[in-house]
Amino acid sequence: MKKTRMAIAALLLTSMSFTMFGCDKEESSYKSLDSATAAEVAEIAAEDARLTGELENKTIKWMANWDINPDASGKNVPIELAIFQSRYGGVVEYHPVEWNTRYDSLANAINGGEGIDFYPASDLDAFPKGAIKDMFIPIDDYIDFESDLWSDMKDTMDQFVWNGKHYVIVNAVTGDNCLVIYNRTTIEENGLDDPAELLEKGEWTWKTFQEMLQQFVDPENGQYGIDGWWFEAGLSATCGVPYISMDASGKLVNNLKDPAIARMQDWMYELGTTNCVAIGVGDYGWTEMPQYIGEGKTLFLPAGGWKLYSEKAQWSEVFGEDVMFVPMPKDPNADEYYVPCGLDGYVMVKGGQNPEGVAKFADCKRVTITNERAEALASEQLYTDYGWTEEMVEMLGKCHELARANPHYDFYTAVSADVTTLLDNNENGVRSASKGIAKWSESLSAIYSAVDAYLNEYNSQAE
Repeated sequence: MKKTRMAIAALLLTSMSFTMFGCDKEESSYKSLDSATAAEVAEIAAEDARLTGELENKTIKWMANWDINPDASGKNVPIELAIFQSRYGGVVEYHPVEWNTRYDSLANAINGGEGIDFYPASDLDAFPKGAIKDMFIPIDDYIDFESDLWSDMKDTMDQFVWNGKHYVIVNAVTGDNCLVIYNRTTIEENGLDDPAELLEKGEWTWKTFQEMLQQFVDPENGQYGIDGWWFEAGLSATCGVPYISMDASGKLVNNLKDPAIARMQDWMYELGTTNCVAIGVGDYGWTEMPQYIGEGKTLFLPAGGWKLYSEKAQWSEVFGEDVMFVPMPKDPNADEYYVPCGLDGYVMVKGGQNPEGVAKFADCKRVTITNERAEALASEQLYTDYGWTEEMVEMLGKCHELARANPHYDFYTAVSADVTTLLDNNENGVRSASKGIAKWSESLSAIYSAVDAYLNEYNSQAE
């Protein structure tokens, strides 16, 4: 049990590198490891035989809208970074970019010869787009898929193959891509069943999710249902069929006509036409209001786990002291319990000057996840830096376990801007049903052929 808890904490710490809070502190005040922890890290780095070789170039350039190094969220030095520093003398040089223009910034950096080495794959929009556009390079020459560190991740990395080459370093499959965040005080005061208890009893399903919303929602009295801009994809993932998948040969597949997607979209239309979706209902407006969870005005906020990866004072100010979360509800008609799968990982950038350094850093991440002593350090950081309870850590572990049991990925935002524009819109894309704007049959008629044409075009480039 102790080892399991530590493994969960290590994987959570991996996820917590994705914090997106603004930098409202001076960098000099960011946390650093205490001397005892630093000494323990040094021993792990020196003694784990899976970390081999040395680095001539010790700096790797990281481009993202979040930093791997300590930041204003209250994050300490991640254990994988501490191991990288101790074992290889490694340095992660941060090149910040804005979220909305990050791919433009990356393209400019590549064209300008800036030598950016790696970029996040965790947003699930880098592949295959970056391979098609020749922005990233294959990882096959740098990651040993048969080694003790990487052999158990090979099957997952096989899902990210283009033209016969692997493009995504997958450190871990994660289940925090879209969680259902809620406040237990709100649940109790409204006589509702706690979703965590429903999950434990095997009763956390679309049906109970919808029943709770229908009992709570009352826009005229300021009570709203589902908030956020993540829930459509999160709910869709539970049916187990991606909008766009990749087959075993590495070809993109259009699944928009799959009956499971139609069933899911029809259900979301029912939610959208019965005031269960907060956005646009009553006087709510069209802006996400995460603080309404803490104020008891909104029932559910499906969102990435990163919203809780900060100092307790930061997340409790938004969600309240009694915040909790569960995975997305189970599709009662699906053959398995599917959740939105995320990943911790990177892609290597074309023109990078130190792919070997990126590979060594990834090795250090895998050591953090799989070395029991490193896991223990990660566990300690989790509780002291973020104020999570044992129950929260255990719940996240369940989410990760569900994701690892049935790892599947949807590439609908990762093919090209053209495909994303068609699918990820409110008028006749995958969001329109949940907003009560259009039934799925109408949207399918409007977008299917165009999506198919784009996929055929890109598939032809991979032949």
